[in-house]
Amino acid sequence: MSVHLATRKIIKDWTDYNEHMNMAYYVLIFDEAWETMLNKFHMGGANAQINKRSTMVVETRTTYNNEVKENEEVEVFCKFFDHDKKRLHLRCEMYEKKTKKLAATMESLSLYIDLEKRKVTEFEQDKIEIMDKFIEENKKNFNSENLVLSGKLKK
Repeated sequence: MSVHLATRKIIKDWTDYNEHMNMAYYVLIFDEAWETMLNKFHMGGANAQINKRSTMVVETRTTYNNEVKENEEVEVFCKFFDHDKKRLHLRCEMYEKKTKKLAATMESLSLYIDLEKRKVTEFEQDKIEIMDKFIEENKKNFNSENLVLSGKLKK
């Protein structure tokens, strides 16, 4: 098993003329689920407003494995997470809730940004400790197979 991040019901506005969810909304759901993790790491939107530091995605890889349709529910799970001094590496998987079919995956690489300088910066020590604790508590649930972006961390 992996870390559950979100459950979402597919609404009509997210579907296209093929009568399934448009690709943009897969990314939206993954992005909203990622915000759940950022809040755990004290790096979400509210914290960014206060500390003037935030994350910005610089690269993603998304696969679309099975279609989902209006009124179906999907669940998003964190399947892998790691970091270095300035980068976050994440892989999430989305499953159609009823059938448990893999709907999509998204692997992403984000940088930590000082918003006042608009430059990459290093994580504060307290954030590193929170992330390391999360990794330690969940590493048995993580799967590092088929990662494309892992070579971009500088450890």
